[in-house]
Amino acid sequence: MLSAATLLAAACGGSGGPESSDGRIELTIGTFGEFGYEGLYAEYERLHPNITITPHKTGQGGPYHEALFTKLGAGSGLDDVMAVEEGHLSDVLAKSSRFHDLADLGPADVKPDRWLDWKYQAGLDKQGKLVGYGTDIGPLAMCYRKDLFQQAGLPTDPQEVKSLFESWDSYFEAGDRFVRESGGTAWFDSAAQLFNAMQNQLQTGFFDRSDTLVVESNPAIKQNWDKVTAAVERGQSAGLVAFSNEWNSGFKSSAFATKTCPSWMLGVIEEQAGPEYAGQWAVTDAFPGGGGNWGGSYLTVPTQSEHPEEAAALAAWLTAPEQQIKAFKAKGVFPSQVQALESPELLAATNDYFGGVKDGELFATQARKVGHAQYKGPGDGKIQETAVAPALQAVEQGASPDEGWRQFVDASAQIAR
Repeated sequence: MLSAATLLAAACGGSGGPESSDGRIELTIGTFGEFGYEGLYAEYERLHPNITITPHKTGQGGPYHEALFTKLGAGSGLDDVMAVEEGHLSDVLAKSSRFHDLADLGPADVKPDRWLDWKYQAGLDKQGKLVGYGTDIGPLAMCYRKDLFQQAGLPTDPQEVKSLFESWDSYFEAGDRFVRESGGTAWFDSAAQLFNAMQNQLQTGFFDRSDTLVVESNPAIKQNWDKVTAAVERGQSAGLVAFSNEWNSGFKSSAFATKTCPSWMLGVIEEQAGPEYAGQWAVTDAFPGGGGNWGGSYLTVPTQSEHPEEAAALAAWLTAPEQQIKAFKAKGVFPSQVQALESPELLAATNDYFGGVKDGELFATQARKVGHAQYKGPGDGKIQETAVAPALQAVEQGASPDEGWRQFVDASAQIAR
């Protein structure tokens, strides 16, 4: 992982350079991970001969966002277009005065109904300013190991297992049966992974709309905590830290039987489990408690940009349904645009590793189950990463649920100060 210092020195060259003598404009764009844009830049340049695009791509999202906020504070160094992951969006919205309102600056034909409503709403600040154009999303389904289910006497067909995943109560009840019948194999990988999904389903999250921390005053948060930690105490968790080496190895060693699966997780499972488990992993269009989303980003235009209108036009084009279908085909990033979700190309897409399932159609269905955009206060993502996850890991390592809860509450209060 690149350090923030290295990133500051090497990654982004700052907002676009001045117009050249021949009238060409250089636009810079900062992204992280995989957006599927590599082939699209050349296409945009062909359509706009006066534009040259210089991409700055960082592999890891953590260092990328550290550098973004450092440069935002410094007042210089940001690209003309900056991608922002949903977990960091609340901190960008809190500084919305340093970003352009894309509803005013962007092309007039870009309307809110381009996106799923909850995706569009999440890109607005408290005053209704559109800070970001939505890119991809991560609608949630449930993945499971068919062979492990069969060995434990559970159903294996994607339609038959839906009843197990109807609610969080039915999910944990099935976990008790699985652990008992499997001889101790874990039901899920990580308590923090489950809690994150449950938390995002709540009407009110860690903060209310006045940015008041409500971790202790919102009873639904404690209810979710109690359900997850009780399942941990009953042996359902493998106790793995998501994306650690041990977690990666857990897919090959059959360390757990179910996995919360945003659309992008299918590629992770295939990579980590390997070809020997092709056809053993399955996915069904069901998720406890209804729909949910995990992941996705936005394209913003900082006020530092020397070419804001051109930058907004590029961001609008990259997030158009036609381009999002191309990005999906290139890197599997799932579209957030209504028209893209109705595309025959998307709906016909299949995944051989998961038994030929129509994953495009499945996740399009799941995306429409997400009911609202939960408000995220400043520090929301940091609470999940540095308060919730360590506290749940402590419970997985032997701390009592009450001890873990106090650790979670105290750490959240420190972050919210």
